[in-house]
Amino acid sequence: MKTKKFLACLLAGTMALSLVACGGDADTDANATTDSSAPVAESTTPESTTPAAPTVVEASIDFEDGNMGFVAPFMVPADAAEVEMSIVDFNGSKALQVKNLTGKVPYVAVDATSLLGADVAKVATIEMTLGVSYEDGSFNAVSGEIFAWSGADLVETTDAWSVYLESANPKTAVATLSAGEEFVADAGNIFYINLKTDNGLDAGKGNATLYIDNIRFLDASGNLLTADSSVAFVAPDGFENTGKDLSNLCAVTGAVNWEGFAVTGGAWSQNGVAFTEEVLAALVPGSVIEIEYTSTTGNIWAVMNESAAGWMRVGVGNCDGSGTTASYMNNSRNIAQITYEQIASMCGEDVSTWGSMMQCESDGDWEVFSVKVGQAAPVYALSNVVEWDYATSGGGWAQNGVAFTEEVLAALVPGSVIEITYSSDTGNLWAVMNESAAGWMRVGVGNIDGSGSSAAVCYDGKCYITFEQIAEKCGEDVSTWGSMMQCESDGNWEVYGVRVGTANEMKMVNNVVNWEGYTASAGGWAQAGVAFTDEVLAALVPGSVINIAYTSDTGNMWIVMNESAAGWMRVGVGNVDGSGSSSSACNNGICQVTYEQIVEKCGEDVSTWGSMMQCESDGNWEVFSVTVGQSPVAE
Repeated sequence: MKTKKFLACLLAGTMALSLVACGGDADTDANATTDSSAPVAESTTPESTTPAAPTVVEASIDFEDGNMGFVAPFMVPADAAEVEMSIVDFNGSKALQVKNLTGKVPYVAVDATSLLGADVAKVATIEMTLGVSYEDGSFNAVSGEIFAWSGADLVETTDAWSVYLESANPKTAVATLSAGEEFVADAGNIFYINLKTDNGLDAGKGNATLYIDNIRFLDASGNLLTADSSVAFVAPDGFENTGKDLSNLCAVTGAVNWEGFAVTGGAWSQNGVAFTEEVLAALVPGSVIEIEYTSTTGNIWAVMNESAAGWMRVGVGNCDGSGTTASYMNNSRNIAQITYEQIASMCGEDVSTWGSMMQCESDGDWEVFSVKVGQAAPVYALSNVVEWDYATSGGGWAQNGVAFTEEVLAALVPGSVIEITYSSDTGNLWAVMNESAAGWMRVGVGNIDGSGSSAAVCYDGKCYITFEQIAEKCGEDVSTWGSMMQCESDGNWEVYGVRVGTANEMKMVNNVVNWEGYTASAGGWAQAGVAFTDEVLAALVPGSVINIAYTSDTGNMWIVMNESAAGWMRVGVGNVDGSGSSSSACNNGICQVTYEQIVEKCGEDVSTWGSMMQCESDGNWEVFSVTVGQSPVAE
């Protein structure tokens, strides 16, 4: 239920807490407004043009040791920007640099629980210095918010911050945990920061770069609490489920940002941006256009208004009565994807005939925040997972690694995948098999070193390398791979953890039908479900996929066909019950079971499947919603 609570907080707005801002002139806060989203006037006062001199500050976290594993991007808001984080020199010391890659709003979370341990319950105040810069060297006023997830229920509260004057850049911002907002031990309490109002962006200066430094956790008496900066970010209950929602979607790799694609329109009105040469070059078979948006109906699609084949809606589905294929939209309805193949089916394969621009459209008022084009890649869901105690780092083109364990080697079999949680200056990461009998081998480097080999799938701070990619270079006999696996990137990088498991690919899904009323919950190995509706039964055809939004103590979920004419059947249980059957794909709070998996157990005649479908897990579980949609195979 916490996932729902987080989304409700984001949708309903935030509650104001007290704000204390220090380090500027006496009139600094006279310009402040309690509405942090209001426009902020850029300072033009001649006396305020000299940046503040750096001061020595005793802090819980000062970033001088280069550690940043306790921070993570927060991607759930529809306006969340993709960010690149690194430790750099700023204002005379080391600081966390947060680069805005997409022109939206950067959000960065800090794991207070891991940093402070039991002392997290003593926190009364959080201070930090926040600074800003622009590529052209100008200063522009910015403002944002500091959010805290407090207590056992992770209740969200908010403070505002701002940097109005160049003489107060950076500036100290303070968030206060008032009565009822206290952190508690072992509850996954975090705080996160956004940069919401960027006057420089509005003035054509480009995206502001945010700097965070000198984080100070203070108790009620003002005493500084000691933090362990060597820890890694541990997602609290629900944080991963509120990450970037890729339900129904693919991952997009090698992405090209479509510069300037930020437009709005009313219902059934179109607006768009001209193709760039870089975007046109990226539009090849297997590519996908990803649109981040809002819409009052949740729908969005493309219009090729200058296509040689004619004025074409692509991805409209049946919104206009045409019954064509729909764009792929996530459950949050804030990211949509349109494949090259969908456009080619309407406009032909020759991109030069598609016209000079692409427009967007919806059946309700809509806004597009950003668009990018890249190659479609699998969203992996791991089962039968083995944890690898793997933490290391290196500079650009430097390798570092950890020895294989017997358990990891046993898990490296055909169909398995290695999942690496990491950060990198460039976003790239791959493996190096430095002791392979076949020779020193890069695996998953793609064309970064000019080799043109297969690339690892990297997105949202995770890198995936399959058994088959390693076997292609090093052979299928794991005993010849050497005693260790190293990691490498073309920029500074850090690996926080590695897992190995069976690779289940999440399906792209469109033309989604909601299973009305499907909410259920039960304990471990207990079943509960809902009767089929006529609409759901009609959607269950070859290529269809059942999407279940859920939580589970163990992370596992599958379905039970308890009235099937073929017998009482678990579908998608994998080897959890020892049966060794095929596994559902479970990732980020979504479980997918395919039509073909049900057919394997219950036959192709849907009328023999019984009157209902139940859900089950090996731990306490809850299902929030179920949908049925079509994968590209069915198109």
